[in-house]
Amino acid sequence: MSSRMRLRSFALLAALVFAAAAIAENLPSRSSSASGVTLSVTPRSLAGPVWEFDVTLNTHSQDLTDDLLKTAVLAADGGAASAPVGWEGDAAGGHHRKGVLRFAALASSSAAIELRIQRPGEPAPRVFRWALR
Repeated sequence: MSSRMRLRSFALLAALVFAAAAIAENLPSRSSSASGVTLSVTPRSLAGPVWEFDVTLNTHSQDLTDDLLKTAVLAADGGAASAPVGWEGDAAGGHHRKGVLRFAALASSSAAIELRIQRPGEPAPRVFRWALR
């Protein structure tokens, strides 16, 4: 591969990474309140091989024992759901928890993403959706 082609490939890759980061910066927080618990999710970074979401859980009526590594999934355009690859944040328990939920990056051509969190004792998952373009 010539140095000119390598430079073009690098420039294209850099543009895609910066575009994905800019998309995450412009995506709004989403919240869901049910069963006395409020979940708030904000895309933090949709660049690189790992995508990150800030997650906050708040309640005044129960302990928050959710294991987000087992109960959260991320999907793009109705495709197959992917489990998280990491959680960095507060441990289970208490009334207020926050942290960063990480997933392997989805296809960059996705028009929309959907984060689903199934809370213990709730009949359906909480759904947080963002249009990417």
